Amino acid sequence: MSWKTKNELILIVKSMKKRDFTKDTLFKATFCSALIWMLGGLASCNSDLEPRNDQGASSIVLELTEKIESDNTFAFDLFKTTYQSTNEANVFVSPLSVNMALSMTLNGAAGLTMEEMKEALRATNYSLDDINKYNKSLREALMKVDPTTDVAIANSIWYRNTLTVKTNFLSVNKNFYDAETKALDFNSPNSIQQINKWVSDKTHAKIPEIVKEISPMTMMYLINATYFNGIWKSTFGKDDTREEYFYPENDVDRHQAYMMRQTGFFPYSEDEQCRYLKLDYGNGAFSMIVMLPQYEKTLDDVIANLNSATWRDAMHMGSYEVSLRFPRFKVECEYEMSTSILPSMGMKNPFTEDADFSGISDVALCISKVIHKTFVDVNEDGTEAAAVTAVEMDATALPPGQIVYYVVNRPFAFAICENSTGVILFIGTIGDVSQ
Repeated sequence: MSWKTKNELILIVKSMKKRDFTKDTLFKATFCSALIWMLGGLASCNSDLEPRNDQGASSIVLELTEKIESDNTFAFDLFKTTYQSTNEANVFVSPLSVNMALSMTLNGAAGLTMEEMKEALRATNYSLDDINKYNKSLREALMKVDPTTDVAIANSIWYRNTLTVKTNFLSVNKNFYDAETKALDFNSPNSIQQINKWVSDKTHAKIPEIVKEISPMTMMYLINATYFNGIWKSTFGKDDTREEYFYPENDVDRHQAYMMRQTGFFPYSEDEQCRYLKLDYGNGAFSMIVMLPQYEKTLDDVIANLNSATWRDAMHMGSYEVSLRFPRFKVECEYEMSTSILPSMGMKNPFTEDADFSGISDVALCISKVIHKTFVDVNEDGTEAAAVTAVEMDATALPPGQIVYYVVNRPFAFAICENSTGVILFIGTIGDVSQ
């Protein structure tokens, strides 16, 4: 008897246990389940029961399986680290978007900077050429695997027009990431408008802004924008949606939620921590995997148990008739990943003055911010989601000849001190000059 057959028999026995679907708080897991559409290893969602017949999808599985495994490790580690770093009830990240933006930046790194970035990406066993070729193949395959699902993965590099950027860095990112490149006058407000317009256009206006202001030290932005719009293979009837209570884990702050309903056959599996349900989009190339904690288990238990091995086991699913109630929801999130998330994953040197990005420019650069914004809307028709990751790079010292525009048109602080000793005589803030 095969392992899969044994697993299905176990599921049949487990399914005979008394289940009350009306008490399942599905929404507790939706924000982590929804990240599946963004995982670098979307191809690994296929079960043996439902092989894809699309040539693009088959090439992902056959040619990139090993690297997909390491990308899933990065995806789960990034998600766990982000989840642990926030007290927000909803967490939604795009490992694919973060990976693409950092991989573009990696092409200018050297020495310890490159080593730590590869460690954070969980790609220490791969050469830079391997990473670039893989990302090119994956990006192209994801965008053509399902003609009925709208998937767009766009990259861009924006740099200060006074910065001399090495030709090889720009050409590699153009060849492998199809990155648009443009030199801008960062001192002009129009630069912010241009960058944000690109972001808004690529995300269908779901993320309208990624840059708020540009520091005189900022030399470059490397940006990935990822967009997804998929229609459920089995849509929910709008007339079947009902208001029901949703119960948070504290079981105190219950509130009304719009619960979508349908009954049908869906791929399903479970382990000691979690119950997994697969909802397909379009032609089945993309899916959402809903992860609902077992009774007496919590979302923390599920996330702690989440890794490439448990995921691989969970994806061996059987087909079961399911009475499904699933909440309609919309979530927007924003993270600054350079403060704790990426350093916790082993990436520290790139954020310091000791960073080596000599492959980008002869001007000493470091990463100042990694800004990550996401959006997801799940309703009766399907799922629309978007993510933007911006790697902001600063000069470690103000380049000679750089003009600094210093407009004091907002609240400020000031001090009066003695210059030879540095003794401060007076110090204060000004927030209103109308008097």
